[in-house]
Amino acid sequence: MPMETLSSLCTTQALMARHCYPSSISLVGFSLPGKTQAFPKCIKKRTLGVVKASVAVETKVAIIRIGTRGSPLALAQAHETRSKLMSLHPELTEEGAIQIVIIKTTGDKILSQPLADIGGKGLFTKEIDEALINSEIDIAVHSMKDVPTYLPDKTILPCNLQREDVRDAFISLSAASLAELPAGSTVGTASLRRKSQILYRYPSLNVLENFRGNVQTRLRKLNEGVVQATLLALAGLKRLNMTENVTNVLSIDDMLPAVAQGAIGIACRSDDEKMANYLASLNHEETRLAVVCERAFLETLDGSCRTPIAGYACRDEDGNCIFRGLVASPDGTRVLETSRKGPYAYEDMIMMGKDAGKELLSRGGPGFFDS
Repeated sequence: MPMETLSSLCTTQALMARHCYPSSISLVGFSLPGKTQAFPKCIKKRTLGVVKASVAVETKVAIIRIGTRGSPLALAQAHETRSKLMSLHPELTEEGAIQIVIIKTTGDKILSQPLADIGGKGLFTKEIDEALINSEIDIAVHSMKDVPTYLPDKTILPCNLQREDVRDAFISLSAASLAELPAGSTVGTASLRRKSQILYRYPSLNVLENFRGNVQTRLRKLNEGVVQATLLALAGLKRLNMTENVTNVLSIDDMLPAVAQGAIGIACRSDDEKMANYLASLNHEETRLAVVCERAFLETLDGSCRTPIAGYACRDEDGNCIFRGLVASPDGTRVLETSRKGPYAYEDMIMMGKDAGKELLSRGGPGFFDS
């Protein structure tokens, strides 16, 4: 047996034994749609013979174990994080220095029910957070829109990667836009935010709201005629190199995005100074401040998956922060909007988000957020 084959086997076995991954966690290599990418050498499948006990080989332990969901988009985000770490830290470019650990979350396990019916907050982060707290992983990569406004004890989220395009993409085989869909057409979405804004502008359309699954699953359902159109985050399609599926891109005026849409957040344990320093080197401060503003708005509204909420903060040409927020009734009959402008600075942006949330709470009145 070639020595490199033997070394690879023992390296992988040692990693698995060293970290004692539970059954819901495994190391994965994969190819992104539209990209040619080999499995990392440390986990590449090989034809293996019998390993002789008398042969001694050097074993390596991962410096960073990245925890992530297993969807193609989640894995794309984990690989983006790994690539950025490797580009900035030479010690992380060695074979086996960074491992990706897949963790199945509640949101991945239960696909037959709407998100609002199975708990909402933390559906796509809870098990990953637990693995982080239990030191089964070193950092956790999340889509920021999935992260509750509270963080679990013993964890911090010091890093946001640079935000992708926040807009929503319209995808249809029969119409060029929402406005061109015939009355009675069905649009599939798992988002009450999208549903309410669609029905507010196009009340003649139907919305199938339990249209769940990853990007590939939703596109398959569209091709099978389950719905006549769907909306997906443009950021995800870009990260998957799947923008050829986009029929039209909706403007911010037509569809205000979800809080933190297009942003990736990376968490670590609060007592892990080494990982916090690694993450600080990746942080994109303009994105982090925008996300802070939007999440302050969401937290003030105490939003859940049963409340259609949208919020977007960005820097204008003069360097100021422009924030827009929206709440709606699920059926789209009532939509309340507001905006703020102020300095692009941490405290000011938190204040803007909170103030906008308080205004919409007041305007909505008793019972509005219970509908």
